[in-house]
Amino acid sequence: MVTGKPFDVEIVTPERLVFEGKVDSVTVPGTHTPFQMLYNHAAIVSELGIGAIELTDAQGKHHLYATSGGFVQMLNNKASIVVESAEESGSIDVQRAQEARKRAEERLARRSGFDAKRAELSLARALNRLKLAK
Repeated sequence: MVTGKPFDVEIVTPERLVFEGKVDSVTVPGTHTPFQMLYNHAAIVSELGIGAIELTDAQGKHHLYATSGGFVQMLNNKASIVVESAEESGSIDVQRAQEARKRAEERLARRSGFDAKRAELSLARALNRLKLAK
């Protein structure tokens, strides 16, 4: 169901353009809580955390991407989302995500000779990908 006036969204990573098109809504993972943007949203620049980017395009199709953080800018009915990574939920390699989770959990269990914060972030990214995988 198309519910509102469409606006432009683009999602880019350092490697590629992930999505570009008209949407009715976009929800992004803010660093404290997810938030939604609709047509005529106030201008904003915000940091993004690990989580999901959810889009409903102008044709009513739902898109879901796992992301590991970045930034969003909404200005003049255009949302520019620049993220470290974005994987469409249906294309997530579940086995690879499970292996990444296992490695991070093993590193955290040892807690010696490594960066614990880095392992915690790796675990959070793997769990996010597993949660969003279809």
